[in-house]
Amino acid sequence: MADESQRPIVVKKIKKGGHGHHGGAWKIAYADFVTAMMAFFLLMWLLGSASAGTLNGIAEYFKTPLKVALSGGSGAGDATSLVKGGGNDLTKQAGQVNKAGARKEEIMQKQQEQQKLTQLQQKIQENIDHSEVLKQYKNQLKLEMTPEGLKIQIVDEQNRPMFDSGSSRMLPHTRVLLQQLASDLNQMSNKLSISGHTDAKPFAGGQGGYSNWELSADRANTARRELIAGGLGENKILRVVGLASANPLVKSDVFSPENRRITIVVLNKEAETSILNDGFKPQMNQEVIGGPPAENAQGASAQAEQK
Repeated sequence: MADESQRPIVVKKIKKGGHGHHGGAWKIAYADFVTAMMAFFLLMWLLGSASAGTLNGIAEYFKTPLKVALSGGSGAGDATSLVKGGGNDLTKQAGQVNKAGARKEEIMQKQQEQQKLTQLQQKIQENIDHSEVLKQYKNQLKLEMTPEGLKIQIVDEQNRPMFDSGSSRMLPHTRVLLQQLASDLNQMSNKLSISGHTDAKPFAGGQGGYSNWELSADRANTARRELIAGGLGENKILRVVGLASANPLVKSDVFSPENRRITIVVLNKEAETSILNDGFKPQMNQEVIGGPPAENAQGASAQAEQK
């Protein structure tokens, strides 16, 4: 039997290494998984909160992407998008419908006002044709519908002037005429604009002293006082101006007697608002801006007069 002490001694050594760092790879995979889940739930939330129109637009894009790309815009069928409602409140969906309704209502109001002015024109014309007082002044009264409203012009005739020559003193027949008109004008709630006009014959003193500007403004104010004496409400006068010979009725003859006239305009609401706001005209969908009435403004616009 061999001696046990002679057996070789075997020492086993375990070497560590080679694969010692692979244990962190699972963290990267887990992070990718969590990111994918977050993206998935975010997608689900967006699809759940999107409107039907937006979903239809997205579906249409994936069906025919080239068609949507060529047609432009944010996609088909997005008319119910919250943002499309407009206004400060993004939850509104009928903003444009409200604007269209306001526009339609404003147009209807203008048409009703135009109809009332037309009826007033017809009534005054009938009074002129049938009244024994007004019939004799038929050739001196001119009625015309304008963008500002109903324009009534009382013009001079060669042998029948409205005022004394070179003066604002009104002749008796002109007083009768204006007082007859006052009752008809008072039936409308619309404001009035009164302007005086002269021919182009200047005063001897020229423009430095009393001129056609002062004369036309004085005659317009005299007409205003006579209308009030005939029963017209004082608050119905919005503007009184003198335009001298700046706007002749007979442009081919600035010395024609017809250029000497008093013009009364029954103003529509748009023209009234424009005057109150110094010529500014608001948009159709804006609210009408009011202001204090203009009092007896003596306007200006040219040079001349009747002698």
